[in-house]
Amino acid sequence: MNFVETFRQLLAAASPSGYEGPEAQVIRQLAQPYCDEIRTDALGNVICHKKGAGRKMMFAAHMDVIGFMVTHFEENGFVGVTNVGGHTAVRLSGRRVRFPSGLRGVLFERADAKLAEKTAAQSKMTDVYLDIGASSEEEARQMLRVGDIAVYDYEARQIGGGCLMSPYCDNLASCAALLLAMEQVGKSDNDLYFVFTAQEEVGLHGSKTAAFSIEPDMAIAIDLTSAGDCPAAAKGEMKLGAGPTVKIKDASVICSPAAVDHLRKAAEEGGIAYQDEVLLHGGTDTLSMLVSRTGAPAGCISIPGRSIHSTAETICIHDAEQAAALLACAAKRKI
Repeated sequence: MNFVETFRQLLAAASPSGYEGPEAQVIRQLAQPYCDEIRTDALGNVICHKKGAGRKMMFAAHMDVIGFMVTHFEENGFVGVTNVGGHTAVRLSGRRVRFPSGLRGVLFERADAKLAEKTAAQSKMTDVYLDIGASSEEEARQMLRVGDIAVYDYEARQIGGGCLMSPYCDNLASCAALLLAMEQVGKSDNDLYFVFTAQEEVGLHGSKTAAFSIEPDMAIAIDLTSAGDCPAAAKGEMKLGAGPTVKIKDASVICSPAAVDHLRKAAEEGGIAYQDEVLLHGGTDTLSMLVSRTGAPAGCISIPGRSIHSTAETICIHDAEQAAALLACAAKRKI
């Protein structure tokens, strides 16, 4: 399985939180050869089980992406939208979006919004509007309805330095890495659950219900983390090209020392270069798995990325491939 090709397949089916069905269908097809059974639960999580006689180990990569939802129509045919997940309105003017029907549109700043004078926190989704080419409210209503969902409409591009630039590396790069890991695992004494979770971007909902039903003895998330190696980022240790990271802490969770130790030893035994991660903001599915039922040791592998939640998220392809290798090593290592 090739990482970039797999990522492109996932990107073509990018699905916002709560509407993960198209993405789930692609993932089921790609995962089928590498597990014993697949089920989709009531929340939409895709749970892939590779049976083993040992203790239960759960891996989670969220398959939902941030998106947009239609809220209202205006007299001149323009459309109001709200966010699904974490958008910053100051970044949105001029961004292309697409709907499941194939309809395209472009977001623009309203004349009175004065986004250049606002911070990210001060900006609101009401500061932008969507142009779908309609000339009247009636025409717009024939093209869309309130509640319709959209995602960014951009391709993935390989750029210099072995990097991939695309929307939705968060978290489709992690989904691709987890699929590659499933292919690489082979035999393991652990009882393995590879879960592609729903609704992470709106509250970690999918991993919460999946962990409750699986009751893992150890749980590992995989997600993106903010690289601190570019002028647009807060200074930090994580950088592109130095390997995946083993999370120790972020703003939502302190990872279990047992899980951190398991991942570090798996990396060292597999000859995989990795970075230690302490992130001052953000959070992942790690939290919900850590506190599910009576709790489980939980940790996280991250792929460093730049410009997260933009149309030009950038990762190092080798980091993602090594994240897959680390996931596979961690899955094979007895807990």
